Amino acid sequence: MPTIHVTNPATGESLGEVPAHTAADTRKAFAFARRVQKTWAATGVHERKAVMLRYHDLLLDKQDELMDVIQDESGKNRAGAHEEILEAAITARHYGYAAGKLLRPTRVRGALPLLTETYVEHPPIGVVGVIAPWNYPLTLAVSDAVAALMAGNAVVLKPDAQTPLTALKAAEILADAGLPEGLFQVVTGSGKQVGQEIVAQCDYLMFTGSTATGRTLAAQASERLTGFSAELGGKNAMIVAADANVAKAAAGAVTACFSNSGQLCISIERIYVHDSVVKEFTEQFVAATKAMKVGGGHDWTLDMGSLISAEHREGVHEMVRDAVNKGATVLTGGKALPELGEAFYSPTVLVDVPVTARLHREEVFGPVVYIEAVSSHDEAVARANDTDYGLNASVWARPTTGKVIAAQLQVGTVNVNDGYAAAWSSMDAPMGGWKASGVGRRHGEEGLLKYTEPRTVAVQRVMPLTGPPGLDRGTVAEVYRAALKLGKRILR
Repeated sequence: MPTIHVTNPATGESLGEVPAHTAADTRKAFAFARRVQKTWAATGVHERKAVMLRYHDLLLDKQDELMDVIQDESGKNRAGAHEEILEAAITARHYGYAAGKLLRPTRVRGALPLLTETYVEHPPIGVVGVIAPWNYPLTLAVSDAVAALMAGNAVVLKPDAQTPLTALKAAEILADAGLPEGLFQVVTGSGKQVGQEIVAQCDYLMFTGSTATGRTLAAQASERLTGFSAELGGKNAMIVAADANVAKAAAGAVTACFSNSGQLCISIERIYVHDSVVKEFTEQFVAATKAMKVGGGHDWTLDMGSLISAEHREGVHEMVRDAVNKGATVLTGGKALPELGEAFYSPTVLVDVPVTARLHREEVFGPVVYIEAVSSHDEAVARANDTDYGLNASVWARPTTGKVIAAQLQVGTVNVNDGYAAAWSSMDAPMGGWKASGVGRRHGEEGLLKYTEPRTVAVQRVMPLTGPPGLDRGTVAEVYRAALKLGKRILR
């Protein structure tokens, strides 16, 4: 079988090979998944919970080994890899405990009080297809699968060809936790072969990646009337209000902009700062950015690792070069770091970015951010909302001011006095995008219930809704008229 070669982007070192599976291999995976899913669906939620809680513990027990794999194939720093372990463990714990309540049949108001008993069930949808990106090879490959599995589904996953090793390792850990064989299958291969066959075979499709690819997959899923959820691109804004703690905002901006080398859908790429604090904020933020320690390896002291590839690094630099050629000023960074490796790029802060520059509106997906001064909070909100995207935003202000600003932002998540982690880690709350940043939600109730098919069961007692046998229709109509008028007053 042909293979895919996996390399460390920070060093160029070979990490090994994985199979380049075909469409036929993917069909076999789905056939296996459908057989075992029926038994899993009939398995009690308590037993599924036990598997996920063991998975939670194993992730933490094996975190050093797993962080090594994540770092080696993605190039990210140690703290970024650890962030993935924490997220994966928290997600497994959350849905392990939450699934029982979410999946329990729910009584709702029936058509006729006392005579109609109505409840809603949530059986699993079948086999869920997950197509995952390279930037978070554990979080975005496996955590969506955890919710689908807890709902009683099987999962067939295609990880990105650049980062398949983490997903394969996670599959081993799930098996060690007691997940039956075939319920979570990792099929490595190309989008053309494996990805397209997942779209053709799955009962629900979960995708994380670019908006352009998301639109294509959504159209394909709609042809089959298949459920679809996606987290897509972002051009996320930070607002620094007049009453912000500037020192905390500057320090928070470093994390918000440069975590995972800026290769994060919810990272900040635009900062709007009130005139009264823009000079102070800019000086502190640039100084903190210049102080960042960039490099490869497993050292916990590194603030930022490499990008995913030399090709991606060149794409990031081309966008910076375009902005500079059109009048932007580089306050720090703006260059590759070949002394560290081919895929390294410096954390970059720009000002005076013209609207004609590509990165003014387009997602860079790298360690690049620009600052603009605004004269009011209303202006900051207007500029933040002036985008095709609507994924995440960050507001630095006194909490009362921050809440007022947050309520006006057209995004799926807003973090007040934090970059992205506070909302992302609030597992009881939905996370996803407005506008071109996605459809559907992960986390919260919808993060699990989207992998089910709601079924309404109504049990009618005593008499049918058409009225007692033998009663003429005119009398039935008068009874219903009186009942509806009475019901308007008492049934609210």
